[in-house]
Amino acid sequence: MDWVNILLTTIVWIVEILLIAVPVALSVAYITYAERRVIGLIQARKGCNRVGPHGLLQPLADGLKLFLKESIIPTRANKFLFVAAPVVALTPALIAFSVVPFGEMSHSILQIHDGVRTWFADLDTPQVMAIAHLNVGVLYVMAISSLAIYGILLAGWASNSKYALIGAVRATCQMVSYEISMGFALVCVLMLAGTMDLSGIVHAQEGGFWHWYIIPLFPMFLVYLISGCAETNRTPFDLVEGEAELVAGYFVEYSGMWFATFSLAEYAALILISLMTSILFLGGWYAPFPFLDFIPGTIWLLAKTAFFVFVFIWFRATFPRYRYDQMMRLGWKVFLPWTLAWIAVVGIFIYTPGLQDIIGFYQPWR
Repeated sequence: MDWVNILLTTIVWIVEILLIAVPVALSVAYITYAERRVIGLIQARKGCNRVGPHGLLQPLADGLKLFLKESIIPTRANKFLFVAAPVVALTPALIAFSVVPFGEMSHSILQIHDGVRTWFADLDTPQVMAIAHLNVGVLYVMAISSLAIYGILLAGWASNSKYALIGAVRATCQMVSYEISMGFALVCVLMLAGTMDLSGIVHAQEGGFWHWYIIPLFPMFLVYLISGCAETNRTPFDLVEGEAELVAGYFVEYSGMWFATFSLAEYAALILISLMTSILFLGGWYAPFPFLDFIPGTIWLLAKTAFFVFVFIWFRATFPRYRYDQMMRLGWKVFLPWTLAWIAVVGIFIYTPGLQDIIGFYQPWR
């Protein structure tokens, strides 16, 4: 019956959402633990090591403390927008994960019940492990992730604090500036892959690390990685939270559960940027060498993602904070011309006879 299929489909969707949302939330908790431990080791100290063996329960204790603390709303704040802002900031970061492929699995795993066969168009090929498989996945992720700026703007304005408002304006200018460079960097990837489907981009890099787009597009890889660091307000681009002049930036008035929600949104965006970098430039779930294909592809993708998360933590422990004018100059006067020039270079190699063979190695669609 139709209602039975609707019910089963709804249950499957709920399970799929939980299989992504719960690991992301746990990953955020333990990324904070890893960050404190790694930075502690870099600075020749131990880091958090009190709660649980080796401090492994510290993230859970911190999360419990934040959710049990009183959430104070300033008297002159717009109460509705003040509470809505963290939710608006977190929602796009989580929704974007719905189209990110975490690997592929054989169709035989999906044949749980006869009714399930009608939910998939083609059972003769491996199915992408994603809640929604879009053929414009790159465009979707860029569009959805850019909506997080509305939560930051709402937080800065609704707090009725000059420090929060200045922090929100800074964050807006920073995110808009570096989203342009990120978008142009992705154009080069799309030109080589010939598709906006995330799984199609991964398939275009099949066959070993010499097929990965990090090799022909290494400058764009650097632009995307550094712009992702600026997009998530991470060091050395954390001017939004400049303690000397802005205290804590746009969430200076937040406490308790709402502060934890903003923190969750920031680290979820960090995981998303790391995942996208792995998919777009490092072959996604493919192993660097074909003889290592016996290791599940999801493990390879998560390992690459963990590496980039470590890189972001390393940046925080190593680099000093940029001045605001330096950060804006890097985005507009360095990255933007650089990406435009590289688009022209890739286009010349693709469409110039005689040069097509050089770049054609990375274009399986030709």
